[in-house]
Amino acid sequence: MLKKFGVSSIRLGHSPMDKFVVRGGNPLLGTVRISGAKNAALPAMAAALLTDEPVILENIPQVRDIETERKLLSAIGAEVELGYGRAQHRTTICCRDLVNPEASYELVKTMRASTLVLGPLVARMGDARVSLPGGCAIGARPINLHLKGLEKLGAKITQEHGYVHASAKRLKGARVVFERITVTGTEDLLMAATLAEGETILENCAREPEVVDLAALLNKMGAQIEGAGSHMIRIRGVDKLHGARHRIIPDRVEAGTFVVAGALTGGDLTVANCDPRHLDALLQKLEECGVKVRTNGESVRVVGNGALKSADMVTEEYPGFPTDMQAQYMALATQADGSSVITENIFENRFMHALELVRMGANVKIEGSRAVVRGRTSLSGAAVQASDLRASASLVLAALVADGETIIDRVYHIDRGYEHIEEKLRGVGAQIRRIGELLPRRVATPAVAS
Repeated sequence: MLKKFGVSSIRLGHSPMDKFVVRGGNPLLGTVRISGAKNAALPAMAAALLTDEPVILENIPQVRDIETERKLLSAIGAEVELGYGRAQHRTTICCRDLVNPEASYELVKTMRASTLVLGPLVARMGDARVSLPGGCAIGARPINLHLKGLEKLGAKITQEHGYVHASAKRLKGARVVFERITVTGTEDLLMAATLAEGETILENCAREPEVVDLAALLNKMGAQIEGAGSHMIRIRGVDKLHGARHRIIPDRVEAGTFVVAGALTGGDLTVANCDPRHLDALLQKLEECGVKVRTNGESVRVVGNGALKSADMVTEEYPGFPTDMQAQYMALATQADGSSVITENIFENRFMHALELVRMGANVKIEGSRAVVRGRTSLSGAAVQASDLRASASLVLAALVADGETIIDRVYHIDRGYEHIEEKLRGVGAQIRRIGELLPRRVATPAVAS
C-alpha cells in the first residue's frame, strides 16, 4: 500500500515570511546541477489520473508547486509515495480509487497549473469540477481554450459558483484547432484525448519540451501519440492506460537563470545536468551580448569576459526566447553597454519586476508591451519585493552585482519553482542567505498566482 499524501508530508520547512539577503560583487565560479523541470513534472503528475496503476516519476524537483500538486491529487483520492534519502526526487502516484473529481479554489488560486487535472478527470471518470483560476500577477491566463477543446471532444461544460463542471460518458475524438498557442491547453487536451474514442487531431499546438516530455510519458503508459513537438499532434484513443516509469527532463528555466547569473557576474560557471538544445534561443542571445558560451552534452559553460553588449529581445512561443526568461534577461540588460528594447509578447503586465530594479538603480522605461533598458548602470543594494516566480529570480540576479546588501521579500515566490536556489548559489561563490522564522515541517502554501 502506498503512503497517502497529506499536509503532514510537506518537507520544505520555509516560512512565507522568509527573505533573502544578498551581498553582491562575487563572480560565480564552479559547477551547479540543475533540478527536474517543474513545468514538466506538474502535467506528468496529472497524467497519473488516467490510470489505476502506479506511475513512477523520477527527477521531481523539491519545490512548493510540486507539494501543491500532491495535495491536490491526495484530495482527489490518489495515493502518493514520497521518496526519501537517495530516492528523494522520486514520486510514485497510484490513482486506483478516485473519490472526489474536484480541484478546489484553495488549491487552484495558489497554482494555476492545477487546472491540468480537468482533462484527465473527464477522460477517466467522466466528470470533473475545477475552480476557475481568477486573476494573475502576470496577466490573465483563462482556461477557455481548454474548455472549447473539451467541448469539441464531446464534454458538456457548465459554469457556476466560480467552478467549471465538465462531464461526458466517454470523450470522442475530434479535430481541435487552438485559437492561439497554449501550453497548458495543449497538455490538457493531449491527456484527455488518450482515452477518447477514435482519433483526435490537435492543431496550432505548443511545441515546448515539456509537451514532448508529457507525450513521452503517455506513450509509455500505452497511449498512441504522434507529432508532439510540432504544430500538429495526432492521438489515437485507447480503452485503458497502464502504469509506467518516467524521468522528468531538466528545468530549462532554472538552467537559463544560472547561465545568465554566470554571465552577469563575470564568472566561469558550468551549468550541469541540463539539455542545451532547450536553451538555444537564450544562448544565441547571450552570444550576441558578448558572452562566451560552450555546450558539451548535458552541460553549458558560460564565461563572462569583459563588457556586456546591449541587444534587443522579443519573447515568443518555443523555440523562441521564453517569456519565463524575460525578467532575468532584463537584469542582464541593466549591465550591458547601450540600450536594449525588451518586447513581451506572451503575457501582459509582466514587467512588475522593472520597478524593483529601478529601486536598485536600473534605468528602465516601460512603454506598453516594451521595456527600454539603458545600461550600463551601477546597481546598489536595496529592500525589494518579489511579485511572481520569475520576477523574484531577476531580483536575485541583480543583487549578485549590486553594491552592498539587498533584502528580497516574498521569496516564497521563488520557492515555487527553484529548488534550494540559495544553497546552489552559495556553492558557486555567491553571498546569499535566507532569513526569517523557520516554521515546523508542516507549512501552509501561500495564495499566489503562477
